[in-house]
Amino acid sequence: MINSMQGQRGLIMGVANERSIAWGIAKAMHGAGAELAFTYQGEAFGKRVAPLAESVGSDFLVDVDVTDDASLDAAFEELAQRWPTIDFVVHAIAFSDKSELTGRFLNTSRTNFKHSMDISCYSFIDVARRAHPMMQEKGGTLLTLTYQGSNRVVPNYNVMGVAKAALESTTRYLANDLGPDGIRVNAISPGPMKTLAGAAIGGARKTYKHTDMNAPLRANATLEAVGGTAVYLASAAGACTTGEVIRVDGGFHVLGMPQAENL
Repeated sequence: MINSMQGQRGLIMGVANERSIAWGIAKAMHGAGAELAFTYQGEAFGKRVAPLAESVGSDFLVDVDVTDDASLDAAFEELAQRWPTIDFVVHAIAFSDKSELTGRFLNTSRTNFKHSMDISCYSFIDVARRAHPMMQEKGGTLLTLTYQGSNRVVPNYNVMGVAKAALESTTRYLANDLGPDGIRVNAISPGPMKTLAGAAIGGARKTYKHTDMNAPLRANATLEAVGGTAVYLASAAGACTTGEVIRVDGGFHVLGMPQAENL
């Protein structure tokens, strides 16, 4: 898939550091020939993202708060000034109060439920609405990230499972809305990964180890594998794929029980 995204330009949202899934996607897209812009939130994250962006030839970084309409408007206005049209947006943004990612889902607070849904799900709709005018001329691709806790109970994932279920449904509805304009909308669902976001979930190390031991491929997803999937979806190879949740989890999602040796 070398050079399969040559001539494409797009926005990567959600890089926190070099272990971020969004960064794995950015590297793969750059390797396939794409030109990239990045968002970050706050000065601290900006300092982390800047050298990563520079390493893939990008000098375009925008500070964005996805809960603030004015911030999103300003970001996309700045993007449009640089590039009147774009070919893709990668939405790798999610959040929940770490204190509620342990224990029982029953104890989810109203405040954190609303905040988690706003950042983890509604922000994708908000981003799609702003990206849409920049893609109408020749179509494009919107990608987001989900996890199997959306449809199966994963200990401690709690409200994030509900938010990801909403995000996957949002992906389908956006795919239907935007399909007539040639815009494809898909979600990638990796298994557990050693990221900053993943570390916030209670028992993350045990979950990672369990998946690694029991997935049919006996391995968790890698940044390279997720990045390659994103390139496929955003390139001509994915021209007829939309409204999908593509699993990149070593096959763990097909299991009904752990492997015999781990029972």
